[in-house]
Amino acid sequence: MNPNITLPSLGLISLSFIALPSIAAQVESLSTKTQNTFFAQIAAHCGQAFAGKVVSGDTADSAFSGKSLIMHVRECSDTELKIPFHVGDDHSRTWVLTKTQQGLKLKHDHRHQDGSEDAVTMYGGDTMNDGTVQKQSFPIDRESIDNFVKNGLTQSITNVWHMEITPTIFSYQLTREQRNFKVDFDLTQPVALPPKPWGHD
Repeated sequence: MNPNITLPSLGLISLSFIALPSIAAQVESLSTKTQNTFFAQIAAHCGQAFAGKVVSGDTADSAFSGKSLIMHVRECSDTELKIPFHVGDDHSRTWVLTKTQQGLKLKHDHRHQDGSEDAVTMYGGDTMNDGTVQKQSFPIDRESIDNFVKNGLTQSITNVWHMEITPTIFSYQLTREQRNFKVDFDLTQPVALPPKPWGHD
């Protein structure tokens, strides 16, 4: 045995390696606390549906005029929420909000009436920072840019999606240059549950 190595020094080395993972776990937990709180506020409405209205003024929003707009917090787990967005008799859209190692991910699941996937589906993005407990933003990801380009939707490659929640209002918003689409849903008045979204059990 090397006389220069003592048991106390070995003990200190061991303790230092044991402590490091604990510190890392604390940092990771702190970095996702805001997103977790935001996520939990939406999950608190699981099983309920709410009526909404378009509050932005773009002419491109005319497709939503005069139609019932219903969001339904339909499927909930500790890490994922599936929220169908019904536009009149169109049940093709479902927002999928997922917890990740980096924060939150928002995807848009688009289906045809027969349940098959639309060519433009599962697009969205990831949070780039903590955001706030009331609002999270999701800049478009690379996969979605590629999908939009492939399908001729080059105007959408700078999309940023936003979700915001207060005790009374849930908002879904899409922004890009010369585009601002926003729907507010009244959380104080649950409505009758809509039909199941296309392609979902």
